[in-house]
Amino acid sequence: MITIRNLLFIVSLLWVQALEAQTEKETKAGSFNTVLFKVTSPGNKHVSYLFGTHHALGKPFFDSLTVANEALLSSRLLIKENLNIPGRLAEDIINRRTIYTKWERYLEKEEYSYAQALFSRSKLDFDKMTPAELYAFLSRRYKEKVCIGKDSTANYGTLDDYIELLARENQLEVLGLETTEDQVSLINKDVEGMPRKVHKKRLNRMIARMKAGSRDLCPEVEWYRKMDIDFRMDQPCRNTLVLTDRNNEWMQQIQQHVKTESCFIAVGLSHLMFQCGLISQLQDLGYTVTPVDVK
Repeated sequence: MITIRNLLFIVSLLWVQALEAQTEKETKAGSFNTVLFKVTSPGNKHVSYLFGTHHALGKPFFDSLTVANEALLSSRLLIKENLNIPGRLAEDIINRRTIYTKWERYLEKEEYSYAQALFSRSKLDFDKMTPAELYAFLSRRYKEKVCIGKDSTANYGTLDDYIELLARENQLEVLGLETTEDQVSLINKDVEGMPRKVHKKRLNRMIARMKAGSRDLCPEVEWYRKMDIDFRMDQPCRNTLVLTDRNNEWMQQIQQHVKTESCFIAVGLSHLMFQCGLISQLQDLGYTVTPVDVK
C-alpha cells in the first residue's frame, strides 16, 4: 500500500550537492567512513551520538549496523527531525485543505494516471497535494523501489521512523525537533516562486525515470551505503532555508539535552555536514565529536 505518512525527506533533495564532492580522488580531512559520531565533553558523564540518516533506507540497513544499534540502546533520549503523531501526519494536513491542484497544468494524462494510481489505496486525497509535495513523494518512491529495491510487501517505514520504533520498544524517550506542519510548509517554501514549467519538467522526468527503471540517480544511495563521505566541514552550507536555519534552531534544543542526558540524535546526513552542521556546532560548543566505525 502506498502512503505518504513519511513523505517528508527534504534533505534528500540536497544529495546531489553532497554527491559532487565524492568524485574527488583526494582524501579530505573531513572525510569519514561512517555515519555515526560519539559526542563527549570534559566533566560531562553523559555520552551522546549523532547518526546521519538516509531517509529512503529502513530496517534492513539499520539492523546491519550492530554498533549503531548498541549506541541507540545505550541512550536515554532519541532526538529526530519530527514525530509521527496521529492526526498530524502529512496526509492529515493535506486532506484538510479545501484547494485542489489543477494537475492538467503540470502532468500529461498518462502521467496523471500513473501518479494517481500510486495513491489508489492511500487515504490521502492526491488532488490536494502540491507539485512540490508530489515531486518529494516520487523522488522518495524512486529511491526506495528502483535504487534500494524495497519489496512492495515490506511493512517498514523510513530509516528515521524505524529508529523511532526501536527507541519506543526499548522505553527510550523520544523528541521531535520540529512538527510535520513545519516540514510540509518547508517543502513548498523551498521552491517558492519556481515557474510552473519547471515543476512540470521535474515531474515529467521523475515519472519517466520511474517507469523506465532508470538508475541514473542511484549513485547517491550507494555512496551513502559505502560511507566514504566527505563531510566538507570547511565549506559553508548552500541552502540557508533547509540547512542553516534549521540546524541553528535544532541546536537550541540539542545543546540543552546533551548536557543532561545521553542522547541518540538521528537526522538527515546533510545536517551533520558543512560549517553549519551539527558536528561543527557541537565542536564549537566545546564537545569532542569522534567518528565511530559501524561497518
